[in-house]
Amino acid sequence: MYQETILQHYRSPHNFGPLEGAQLSGEESNPLCGDHITMRLKVDEPSGRIQAVRFEGDGCAISMASASMLTDTVSGMDLEHAKALTRDEVLGRLGIPLSPVRIKCALTGFVALGRALHPEPGAVAGA
Repeated sequence: MYQETILQHYRSPHNFGPLEGAQLSGEESNPLCGDHITMRLKVDEPSGRIQAVRFEGDGCAISMASASMLTDTVSGMDLEHAKALTRDEVLGRLGIPLSPVRIKCALTGFVALGRALHPEPGAVAGA
């Protein structure tokens, strides 16, 4: 069942494509598998909720499915809750055992999201 869900998210990823007016963005690459994911977010300033989240990139089925599932998870979430997500929560959503190499694939979108939510000091958000 979980493998079928992963294939569905890979073939028809949720929230895939550009996001006009994004205030936050982050990206990550996994050279071992050729994965590259960019996450973009729009945030409602007064409430601190994620209004929209979309991702772009390409990669293996695990990285694309994980990024798709992650966007479903954080859409509508408040920023503090999104910042508190753990790698184990992300991996748990996939529901399958992963080798160490595949764990890196599964976390590519998570790392990109983290870079969007925690920009480096001196970095311009959304740049």
